[in-house]
Parts: sequence; C-alpha cells; structure tokens
Amino acid sequence: MSLKISKSDKKFMDLAISLAEDRVGLTGSNPSVGCVIVNKSQIISVGQTGIGGTPHAETVAIKSAKKEDLRGSSMYVTLEPCNHYGRTPPCTKQIIKNKIGKVFFGVKDVDIRTSGKTTKILNNFNIKVKKNLQIKKILNLYKSYFFLKKQEYPFITGKIACTKDYYIKTNRKYISNPHSLNFSHLLRYKNQGILVSSKTVNSDNPQLNCRLNGLLKYSPTRFVLDKNLDISLKSKIVKNSKKIKTYIFYNKSNSKIKKLKKMGIKLIYINLIQNNNLDLIHVLKKIKKLNVYYLLVEGGIELTNYFMLKKLFNEFFLLKSGNNINNKKRFTKFKFKNRILNTFSNKETINTYLGKDKIIKYF
Repeated sequence: MSLKISKSDKKFMDLAISLAEDRVGLTGSNPSVGCVIVNKSQIISVGQTGIGGTPHAETVAIKSAKKEDLRGSSMYVTLEPCNHYGRTPPCTKQIIKNKIGKVFFGVKDVDIRTSGKTTKILNNFNIKVKKNLQIKKILNLYKSYFFLKKQEYPFITGKIACTKDYYIKTNRKYISNPHSLNFSHLLRYKNQGILVSSKTVNSDNPQLNCRLNGLLKYSPTRFVLDKNLDISLKSKIVKNSKKIKTYIFYNKSNSKIKKLKKMGIKLIYINLIQNNNLDLIHVLKKIKKLNVYYLLVEGGIELTNYFMLKKLFNEFFLLKSGNNINNKKRFTKFKFKNRILNTFSNKETINTYLGKDKIIKYF
C-alpha cells in the first residue's frame, strides 16, 4: 500500500517536526513526538508528547479532533506509532479505532517492542502507511533519543561563556548580556540535570536553577562533583537544596557529611580512577539511573576541558560576548577552541536578538 509524497505531505510533516522539537529534553526516557492530523487538506488537530513522556502525541491529537473528522483522515507523526502496552495503551489501537485512513511517519522506532511492526498492523486494517518522510530532518530530531537507547549515560550538552577575545573570567559578574543569559536559562529548562564541580560552586556561588518567568518549577536536578567535600555550606545551592534536588558525588568523608544530609543534600560515594579523579563514567551512569536523560554541564575551564578530552559532549554551546577585557593578566584564557573544532563536525550560529553577543552551537 505505497503512498506518493506531495509537497503538502512534507509541509505537514515539517509542522509535526516543529512540535516534537519543542519538547526535546522534556519527555524523560520517551521520545518527543509531534503529530498532525489532516482531513481534506485542512489541519483538524495537532499533538505533542506530554512533559514527562505521556500522553503520546498521537493520543493528544486524536482526542483534540472531532470523531467524525477523524474518519478517513491522514496522520503525520514524527516516529513510528507504538503498538505495545507500556505506560499507555498502543497508539495503533487508537488509530484503528478512529478509522484514520493514512499514516505518514518519519522513522522506524528503535524500541524493540515497536520497531518495524506498525506498518503490518495498520495495513491489516486497510490503513495506508508511508515511512521515512523528511528523513534527514527526522534523524537530526532523534539524535538524542537514539543515543539514549544505546548508551548507559545521558545525552550531554556543554556550555561555556567567554569574552570576544576568549577569556572566561572577568571583573564583571556576568560575561554575557541579558539575552544570552536568558538562553542559558533556556538550556537549564531543556535539560533534566545540571552538572558542575565544587570549585565552580565555591568561586561563583551559582543557583543553577531556571529563572525564566513561569519555568522555575522545571529547574534541573543539580549534581556536584566534589571528591573531598570541599563545598561551602554557605553556598546558595546547599542552602536551598530542599527546594531543588541536589546530589554530591564524593570520595572522601569529612565533618560536613552529616550537615549536608541534614540540609537536604543527597550524597553518592564514587571510586577514584587514574590521576586520583572521580570515575566520571560511573557518575554519568548513576545520573541516568536517577532518570536524568538530558544533562547540561556548566562547569569551568577544567571540567569542560575534561569532558572535551574524553569526547563526552554530544553538543556544545559557546556563548561569546561582544566585549573584550582589559587586564588580561588576572583572567583565564579559553584555550581549546581548536579542540572544539576537532571534536565536532558541524557548527551553526544561533540567530537570535542578542545585541553584540553570539551563540555558536557545535554538534
């Protein structure tokens, strides 16, 4: 039951992709899916995966449409509709029940419970199916989902801010302008966890939350690498750890451990490896087991450099200010621009209203 692809089909799938992109990082272990339902060339409903992973996009779109409009309609969905019982009933059951006539999906799911089975199931009910629509865009959309299905640790995004002349420490509180700072908070919203070192906590005293209007409740779980428990008990993240989940990975106990636990910090012991460092891969596996699938690393120069050397970043954002600094002797130079270029094959400048600042994404 082969279907021919028209310009309109691509347009509707592009809309479904946009819906899915909006929720990437917010759907837990489930993929972010976008769905558009069309009847007589008119969009009758849309859906996207719910925050946390449910409900599924297809279910949202079906429930948003009138039952009489669904009969004989066409569904455009970014991922192969599920056909198994999990946290929700199969989407194929809803598609069949509502007599949808055609299903266009972007790519086969890698989940073995569904993978490659949907077409046959729908064809048995005379529903026409076409897969691999807008495949290049779809593969880019599901880069993180496919990674998470294969790896035992999260999809990792790196971020660092520097001046125009590549210094990361200045005599100002913030290197970036307010627009770039808002982008940093957007990254925190889009990631379930954020990782820093105790050195960053003690030198910058950050809050590590999302301070965009209305999004504070989506602040990421905070993780701190602190081998010797050097973290200051007066730091902001310790003081408000009962409001936002906060974990410290450590190796050496001291008198702070009882105080930290009493203040709401969760402590996880980690073995040391070569060079007397915490076993970072073990840390990352622990983070994923805590149901954090998207992790933002906002460390300083040392932690960023270590992740870069180990090729652990899946993508990296360089927030570059439009200003130089004057007294360069006092500040830290960002020296691994070439390493970024050698690590990632692609880069793009984010087109936003940032004044003189630039945001460069490497992937």
